[in-house]
Amino acid sequence: MNKKYNYPEKLSIVNFFLDAEGIRRNPIPFHKKYFDKLGDTFSVRIGRTKHLMLSRDNEVATYILQKNHKNYHKSNIQTVYLSKYLGKGLLTSDGDFWLKQRRLIQPAFHKQKMNQLVANMEQIIDSELKELAEEKPVDIFPVMSQLAYNVVAKSLFQLSTSAETLNRIKFIIDEVQQFLIKEVRLPHKGWWFSLSGQTKKHFQLSLENNNIIKGIIEERIASDVQTNDLLQMLLETRYEDTGEGMPVTQLIDEIKILFVAGYETTANALTFTLYLLAKHPDVQQKVWQEIAEIESQEGETVDKLQKMTYINAVLNESMRFYPPAWIVDRQNVVDDTITSYYIKKGTLIGISLYELHRNPKYWKNPDEFNPERFLGEEKKHSMQYFYPFGAGPRMCIGTGFAIYEMCITLFKIVKKYEIKPVSGEVQFNPLVTLKPVGVEVLFAKR
Repeated sequence: MNKKYNYPEKLSIVNFFLDAEGIRRNPIPFHKKYFDKLGDTFSVRIGRTKHLMLSRDNEVATYILQKNHKNYHKSNIQTVYLSKYLGKGLLTSDGDFWLKQRRLIQPAFHKQKMNQLVANMEQIIDSELKELAEEKPVDIFPVMSQLAYNVVAKSLFQLSTSAETLNRIKFIIDEVQQFLIKEVRLPHKGWWFSLSGQTKKHFQLSLENNNIIKGIIEERIASDVQTNDLLQMLLETRYEDTGEGMPVTQLIDEIKILFVAGYETTANALTFTLYLLAKHPDVQQKVWQEIAEIESQEGETVDKLQKMTYINAVLNESMRFYPPAWIVDRQNVVDDTITSYYIKKGTLIGISLYELHRNPKYWKNPDEFNPERFLGEEKKHSMQYFYPFGAGPRMCIGTGFAIYEMCITLFKIVKKYEIKPVSGEVQFNPLVTLKPVGVEVLFAKR
């Protein structure tokens, strides 16, 4: 029996191929053009039976990420390409195995555990910001990237690891990711990557990374020293059914995922937020007032974090504008009906969070930077259409960690400096995450 599938408005494959080179460089402007022309969900037919769907519709997003998430697994981009270099961790696995790992790791990211890491986190942020160049244009992304990387690295392995080793891990992660993007965006060049030795070179780098992390773990187990860091928390976790800890090979994969997921997204969000604060001095002034108010009261950093309401709203509005993870993709395991469409199993669906966060159907004046959207009554409305860390059971496990880190960093910077604009319009490169390019500001002492 021939089932009658129906897909949303189709983008012609000819147009798709004509735009292919531009899409490879930066898909975002093309997505917008297609959405404006074809509606909030459209499809592309590839070959005779394969379909691809792209959506900025909240109903589609909540359906695949929450309501019927069990039928929507991560796409090959994540499970095949990413796992080749990153192994099978929370980000790249699916189904029962993913659930088992998530249950195991979740307690390490419990709020109380995160609170224990705050003092260490603050110390690292202070030492990173000491070197901040004053009174001259600063390209912020590399600075925030180093800061966020060190916060993750030293929260994972407190102080037991040399700077040289940590920098090597960062170098490998960055190299491998650059290559991964090429593989995903230029699948037809796979033969050339293989022939020219690039595939092998990056695979070797990835193995080297495994060995470095394995060395750190084994050293920790042998030392028997109790350390207050994430590695210790992960070593102490136990599977419910067997009471055993995570095997070292699995621990390596999870740690690699925490590095990749944990530092670049935060660096992106901080860079965009500093740029937006420079462009909106009125908002920056309010942040400064909140800081002055918090500073006038006694309290530990953990208590201060609870009071950073406006700073939090600024971060949220910045991540609405420039979501670090700008697109999520899924494939359905069995045939399904989404809104009014009946789709075949294995359909690749992309949710453009970048476009959903700017969809005028959900946001008033979406192109206006307005942190008030995330305060008071308005916050309830905004949160329904806001996905900076994904949604549903697969929501980012490190959300609390990232928010603490970003709030402390912004608090420290705005307390000491007035941020002034240098660059014009913001440039970015949508890789696995939305990466800012050449965004400059100036830090003037207050």
